[in-house]
Amino acid sequence: MKSLSVYIHIPFCVRKCKYCDFLSASAEDSRIQSYVNELCGEIHREAQKYKLYEVVTVFLGGGTPSLLSAKQTEQILSVLRSDYALSPGAEITMEVNPGTVTEQKASAWRGAGINRLSIGLQSAEDAELKILGRIHTWQDFLHSWKLVREAGFTNCNIDLMSGLPGQTLTSWCRTLSKVIALKPEHLSAYSLIIEEGTYFYELYGGGDDLQTGVCGGQTGDSGTQDRNNKQTSDTPPLPDEDLDRQMYQETKAILAKAGYVRYEISNYARPGKECRHNKVYWTGENYVGFGLGAASMVEHVRFDNVRCMETYLNRADKTENRHELSREEQMEEYMFLGLRLMEGVTKSGFAQRFGRTMEEVYGSVIDHHCAEGLLAVDRDCVRLTDRGIDVSNYVMADFLL
Repeated sequence: MKSLSVYIHIPFCVRKCKYCDFLSASAEDSRIQSYVNELCGEIHREAQKYKLYEVVTVFLGGGTPSLLSAKQTEQILSVLRSDYALSPGAEITMEVNPGTVTEQKASAWRGAGINRLSIGLQSAEDAELKILGRIHTWQDFLHSWKLVREAGFTNCNIDLMSGLPGQTLTSWCRTLSKVIALKPEHLSAYSLIIEEGTYFYELYGGGDDLQTGVCGGQTGDSGTQDRNNKQTSDTPPLPDEDLDRQMYQETKAILAKAGYVRYEISNYARPGKECRHNKVYWTGENYVGFGLGAASMVEHVRFDNVRCMETYLNRADKTENRHELSREEQMEEYMFLGLRLMEGVTKSGFAQRFGRTMEEVYGSVIDHHCAEGLLAVDRDCVRLTDRGIDVSNYVMADFLL
C-alpha cells in the first residue's frame, strides 16, 4: 500500500491571537458540534478514494483542536480509524493550547490513540504572552504540561516564537532555558512574521519595509533591512534585524548544547523524535486534508477545501482549486522544500524521481550558490550551509524553473 498522511483542521479558538492569520475563529458550542459532524461525514465519504493507502501520520491542527470536548475528538478519530487503513505505528499528533487542557481530556486523548502533542507556548514571559494576545500564562502552561506528562505523553513538542514586540535577547534566552529544563522531545522555534489581515499588521505594517526574522529562514537576499518599528502606547516596538539575528544564533547554540538536533530550519528534536508528519510536506509525499480550508497533495495533484464555513457545512463536494503539478513544478518543490531539511536533498533521489540528473537541471544554480558559500555538496547530498539557512528564501528562489 502507498503511504498517506492526514491533516484534520479544527478552525476554532477561544480568542484570535494578534499575530495569527490562520483560518480560525471563536464559535458557539452548537456550531462546533455541527462542524465536527460534517467533518466526520467528509472523512467517511472520502475514504473510498484512499483504499489503496496506509495512513502513516495524522495531524489535528487549527485553530485549537484541544478546544474540542473529549467526546468530539474521539468521534473524529473513530471515523478515521474505522474507514482508513491506519498503520499500527502511525504518528498521531494534536495541537494543544495551554489553558484548554484538563485531566479528563488528556486521558481521553491517550485513549483515542493520540501519541504526540504539539503545545503552543510561544513565550515563557507573561508580559510577552499578553502582548501576543495568548489566553494563557507561564503558570497555566506549566499546569497543562504537568497534566499531559501525567497522562503518559512521552512525545511532546513545544512551539516558541522569537522577534516579539518588546522582546530582548535576555528574555528570549530565559524562555529557552525554562523550556529546556522541562525536557520536551521536540522544539519548534519560529521568528514572528507580520501577516496581512492580523492585528499586528495594523500596528506594524508589512511589505518591503518589513523584513521578517532569520530564525525561520525568512529573510530576503541581503538580510539587513530593518524591521518596521511602529509603536503604540500599549505595544512596544519589534526587535531590529541585528537583535533578531542574535536571537537566531543563540537559539542554535543553546539548543545544540542541550542535546537537540536541528533537522529542519525551524525545528529541533531529540534523536529519533523528529516530527514525521511535517517531514511529509518537505519531502513531497502524499497528504490529504480534511476540514475547512485544508490543503491536500495526492499523486502530484494539489487541491484545497473551501474556506467559507457556510459552504463547507452545506456542500457535499468541498474541494476547489485543483492543480496537477507539472514535471518542472515537481522538480522545483523537490529542491526548495527538501532544502528546508538539514540533510538536504540527494542527487540520486532526484534522478530516480525525475529521470534526469540534478546537474543537468540545476547545475549552474548549485555551482553559483556553492561559490557564494550558501550551498554545500557532499557526494550525493546537496544542502544549505549555515550561512545559506540565514538567507534560505533567496537561495530557494533560484530553483524556480
